[in-house]
Amino acid sequence: MKYKKISTLTLFTAVIIALSLQGCGPSADSRYDSGYSDGYAEGYNTTCKIRSTLVEGDWDDENYSRGYQDGRAEGAADCKAGK
Repeated sequence: MKYKKISTLTLFTAVIIALSLQGCGPSADSRYDSGYSDGYAEGYNTTCKIRSTLVEGDWDDENYSRGYQDGRAEGAADCKAGK
């Protein structure tokens, strides 16, 4: 009986934790950073004609899109500056 109570309690706790974390997603900062990284790589590689670049492309996320545009501009500028 003792093990059955512990197992039930453990399972119940795991379900509660899983349900509470279900609403958690990536933060706005991490989405911006992901977009910036993708944009920088695409801007640099395209401007320097290095290679094509695969990106996540989460255009519906405004933080990703803003980061992408900022990163793309900086990547292209760094290529032109010879960095």
